[in-house]
Amino acid sequence: MTDTCNRQLRDILNRRETTLLPGAANALAARIMEDIGFKAVYVSGAGVTNTYLGVPDIGLISVTELADNVAAMREAVSLPLIVDADTGFGNAINVARTVKTLERAGANGIQLEDQDFPKRCGHFSGKHVIPRAEMVQKIHAAADARNDADLVIMARTDAIAVNGFEDAIERAQAYIEAGADMTFVEAPRDQAQMREIPRRLKVPQLVNIVHGGLTPMIAFEDLAKMGFVMVLYANAALQAAVAGMQKVLGHLHARGTLDGVTPFLADFEERQRLVSKPHYDALEKKYSTE
Repeated sequence: MTDTCNRQLRDILNRRETTLLPGAANALAARIMEDIGFKAVYVSGAGVTNTYLGVPDIGLISVTELADNVAAMREAVSLPLIVDADTGFGNAINVARTVKTLERAGANGIQLEDQDFPKRCGHFSGKHVIPRAEMVQKIHAAADARNDADLVIMARTDAIAVNGFEDAIERAQAYIEAGADMTFVEAPRDQAQMREIPRRLKVPQLVNIVHGGLTPMIAFEDLAKMGFVMVLYANAALQAAVAGMQKVLGHLHARGTLDGVTPFLADFEERQRLVSKPHYDALEKKYSTE
């Protein structure tokens, strides 16, 4: 499946057709995204960190914890998975191991960023970036380490917040020359910057739209006209889940009943459908000794 999904992701990039990319924090979220009809899933480092560990996106997750989550998603869906690998968990040598680990787990694209460790969410303050030359070597290491040449390497730069827009563009250009298949210039501040990114960078570009973040909320059609190939909503599903849980559990805590909030609940049958209960019922019947 991994090889097939690699080709599916490459096809999306080669067509340059603007694609909505939702972010998943776990296998159930990925399955819902596939069920709805999305063409690919972004494995959100922030989302996995928030849900798996209950801590903020400040570099606390390990590569093995991330890989375990990727493997669960790979088992659950047949869509391409683009995995947020943060800073690659160390230097260029660590990046090579990270790429091999995540590729084995089922990643079809791996995103690496040029922040210093410990990294921060792209829309947090207080970020720092490593020297451009160091990140270039990380991209070289990532490209060399992949088993399948169709595995997509995406380079993210957080330099806008640190050194300004021009440095971010120059860094992205250097990462492309080093072998990045896509780039992701994080947290542009206005539409003028956003228009410049796909115009000045030759490989497919991703834009990250964050509710409450630093980048303007712009309609999908307008982002497509700008030339972005992927429009990422990395944690919209997670934010919706948090809001839903707070509403329902707050009501339950206050009133001791679900009366009044049942419209916010998936019914029992729908939950079983999403996790393929009928499939496992059939397997149980097939292998029964009775």
